[in-house]
Amino acid sequence: MAIRGDTHREIVVVGSNLLRRAGAYIRKALPRKTCAIISDKNVAPLFAEPVRKSLIGAGFQPILITIPAGEKSKTLEQAGGICDQMIAAGLDRQSFVVGLGGGMIGDISGFVAAIYHRGIPHVQIPTTLLAMVDSSIGGKTGVNTRDGKNLIGAIHHPVLVIDDLDVLKTLPRREFNQGFAEIIKHAAIADAKMFQILQRWKAGEASALQRLIKRNIRIKSKIVAKDERDRTGERALLNFGHTVGHAIERAGNYREFLHGEALSLGIIAACAISIRRAGLSPDKRDAVVDLLGQFDLPTRLPKKFPRAKIFNALRFDKKFEGGKIRFVVTPRIGAAHVATNVTMADIREAINEL
Repeated sequence: MAIRGDTHREIVVVGSNLLRRAGAYIRKALPRKTCAIISDKNVAPLFAEPVRKSLIGAGFQPILITIPAGEKSKTLEQAGGICDQMIAAGLDRQSFVVGLGGGMIGDISGFVAAIYHRGIPHVQIPTTLLAMVDSSIGGKTGVNTRDGKNLIGAIHHPVLVIDDLDVLKTLPRREFNQGFAEIIKHAAIADAKMFQILQRWKAGEASALQRLIKRNIRIKSKIVAKDERDRTGERALLNFGHTVGHAIERAGNYREFLHGEALSLGIIAACAISIRRAGLSPDKRDAVVDLLGQFDLPTRLPKKFPRAKIFNALRFDKKFEGGKIRFVVTPRIGAAHVATNVTMADIREAINEL
């Protein structure tokens, strides 16, 4: 499938047994020679070698750069170290980057591609459900700072995304399920029919999963195409649940919750605020909570979780502009808008209810 925006065009391939054909797909998109495969220490042992062999078979000269797994690796220092290895290997402005991994790898490999020689092409090969349906689409790249997630980054769209469904078979159940938080978010803000499909969802059917992934890619790409640079407020709809979710991640030092798990809690908080500020009916909020629970996603914060740290983390949310709160609310399943009448008291109350 092709995704088009005002200034970009991404090709997304979704299917099975794609890693061994990755080189052929990339050759069609990029008539170049040298490249860096950026992966992490969890993913590289599983998938780097078939991707490397596929690239060599297609006439490319790849190098593999492996970094520690986890959100703690998504830093400017790590990005600089990757660039140093690429320079030492002789990669230049005619090279390209392949990001092989989950959302963290997609973010940092895309950021490196955006800054190396002022920008070289980026190919994403996501290895998690969450990355396939969300972070690999839309071109947002970035690294974290001490004060928050993705505060330093760039818009740099991948020229190609390769979603091999077979890699999902290696995911632990918890890692797989966290992807459904982003899927449920997409349903809540833009697709009431998909929400109903998810309520009847039964795991195990590969063709159904493929259709679901494609449906989510279309939802996100449609929103991104309307507001590629996040300037009109349309793209901000994708932040539903993320204001509180990111703050929970930070408060837990990025160790307590996976991104999708923190997002699940953020979605519930956003629904609570939507009841007060957007007219969402409590029974619809309950339906969202039930659906999140259906995929074993958290719906309550642990009693001893440091809630005060959540409030402190909110100060660094880049969605707050000029000190004003821009909060995404949903008046009903399948619709959303950015509200300007949400207060910190509303957010505090919603967090205390978790």
